[in-house]
Amino acid sequence: MENYAGDSFYFRGGRQAVVLLHAYSGNTNDVRMLGRELQRHGYTVLGPLFSGHGGDPVRILQKGSPDDWWADTQLAIRRLRDNGFTQIAVFGLSLGGLLATWALEADPDLAGGGVFASPITTWGESNVPEYFPRLADKYYRQVKMPADEEKAKLAWIDQHLPAQLTQIQEMAHDLAINLEKIKQPFFIGQGGQDEMINPASGEQLAEQLRAQGTPVDYHFYPKATHLLTVNSAHRQLFADVTNYLQNLFEVSNEQ
Repeated sequence: MENYAGDSFYFRGGRQAVVLLHAYSGNTNDVRMLGRELQRHGYTVLGPLFSGHGGDPVRILQKGSPDDWWADTQLAIRRLRDNGFTQIAVFGLSLGGLLATWALEADPDLAGGGVFASPITTWGESNVPEYFPRLADKYYRQVKMPADEEKAKLAWIDQHLPAQLTQIQEMAHDLAINLEKIKQPFFIGQGGQDEMINPASGEQLAEQLRAQGTPVDYHFYPKATHLLTVNSAHRQLFADVTNYLQNLFEVSNEQ
């Protein structure tokens, strides 16, 4: 695939900006189509590639960590502010949703944002430990890696993956206990046929946020699997996100 690496993208539009954060086992191709849709609606959209992502899955474990991905997220937001944007929303898919939530907890000047299929409250129930090695195997077959080299890399992944997943789980736990810091309107999208995380994750998060008084825009897509930004739900998701942003920035402009 010519664009497999999923490089960072910056789609220039109007004076209101959106940061889109991709998934753990993916790259910016996860959110590129949504980025183009939002650009068509007049938004400037930045999609950073997380450290270690793009290409060999081993690099995610070697070059990436929650701290690195948080730095990537902060850099994306700072880049937009340095370019004069004051109205910024941040969204993320799966792992990206964890980082988007972190940003909204840490930065009250962000207008809003939210998550797509992100296990803020249920990371320990995810199927990532089983899925990630299969993804790596698929990648190595695509690039026609010699069998002995592929076997060695998969063994290395099996050895090192648990430590990084533990780091992510610790991050999710910290986010879950600090949700009261989020005051901005929060978008949640969740698929009913999610094969990666508990499909109840989105509703659990919505209930927790509503209980503390945070405005929540919750959308459930009964037939959709995990990758909401590219699967059967993507058109409805795009419309829901666009409606959310329109309302979000209208309120911001009135204040």
